[in-house]
Amino acid sequence: MEHVPSAAEMLGWIETVVSQGIRRPGYPADAWTERWLADRLAAFGLEVELEPVEVPRWQPGAGVLRLDDGTELPGLPLPFTAPAAGLRARLATLADARPGDIVVDELAFSEVPQSFVRTLATSAYDPEGVFDTLVQTIPFGPRMMEVVEPALEAGAAGFVGALTGVPWETHDYYVPYDAVERPIPGLWLSAGDARRLLPRLPCHGELVAESTRDTVTTHNVVATLPGASPHWVVVASHHDGPWASAVEDASGLALVLAAARHWARVPAAERPHNLMFLLTSGHMAHAAGTRAFIERHRALLDDVVLPVHLEHAALRCESVDGALRPTADPEVRWWFTTREPLLEKLVATTLEAERLRRSFVLPPDVFSPMPPTDGAFFHPEGVPLVHFLSAPMYLFDSADTLDKVDVEGLEPLARAAVRIVAGTAGWSPATLRGGGDGRSAEG
Repeated sequence: MEHVPSAAEMLGWIETVVSQGIRRPGYPADAWTERWLADRLAAFGLEVELEPVEVPRWQPGAGVLRLDDGTELPGLPLPFTAPAAGLRARLATLADARPGDIVVDELAFSEVPQSFVRTLATSAYDPEGVFDTLVQTIPFGPRMMEVVEPALEAGAAGFVGALTGVPWETHDYYVPYDAVERPIPGLWLSAGDARRLLPRLPCHGELVAESTRDTVTTHNVVATLPGASPHWVVVASHHDGPWASAVEDASGLALVLAAARHWARVPAAERPHNLMFLLTSGHMAHAAGTRAFIERHRALLDDVVLPVHLEHAALRCESVDGALRPTADPEVRWWFTTREPLLEKLVATTLEAERLRRSFVLPPDVFSPMPPTDGAFFHPEGVPLVHFLSAPMYLFDSADTLDKVDVEGLEPLARAAVRIVAGTAGWSPATLRGGGDGRSAEG
């Protein structure tokens, strides 16, 4: 695969995107990234369009908790919670809360034994044998994004999330990102500041959690190459992120660009299908770009053989003295793959060929009704899929910096995407939808 860019070139693309700053939907850095991606893809020789997507834009302001004893604790306003210039109330734990209180609730990230995940997987590539003992810290607690809901049910006037179960010192936790407007103000506190607060409860204080919300026009970047069949394969990721976010998802952008450049240098007659490279807006607003793409292109879905989504080339990190330290190992790799034996075999053999260790092949609905990916909404449409994703614990934090990118994994991940696309040669949309045997309807 001589057309796949080097890891150094892909890392350069990631560095370029990260250097623009915070890439939340509708932010200037994200708008810049849209244009940059379109320019790169056009330079490769693809036909490129920018398709408008309306997204809610949320921008935080001041965030602080002021206790009546003079203590001030800085924090991050929770995304899409109600703004508050100053809410005075009693502060109490959830267990001790009364209606009208500011509820303080502790959050701990979930620890997931990989020996358990292996029981859910259709296959695994684990040549080191680490899945017997490895435990992964994922970037959510047990309620996932529904962190405010227990406080709402208790009649709270405000919410303070105490990140006491997060393995490093931070309040930069960009959750929830489902763009649902919660009607009370909220604030994340770091573990250290939360531990200063908790022994004082119940007490009184003032919550400041300022923010603004509006609606802006962003864009999906859609680039195409003609191929040897009338059908389509879509290779996709998203271009926004919660922070400057090297892993989430500048790394995914680099993988999509790498696949696009490879196929642009392959003659059209040797491309298995028409190819679409999709870079969506609004992942951090409930996958607004993917949902808009599906609505705009619903008539295309019946002609899609496979969407391949590529997200998060991530290094596993350890917590050392309250800070994150990257290891030399990749974070556990999830390959959500529609349960069709032909497709599962293609993915499994690809992982082994590219030596993508610490990989699971998983059903799309293994953790929830849809896979936890930007392309999730293809699944309920009945479109067979392969979605690559990893979930390092720092994914929604400003600690997602360049040193967390799995540079060693960039080339094999890009080659894997190319192999999977190439492996669909001769397939039609019916092949993976219960109407084929691995060869196209055209023979």
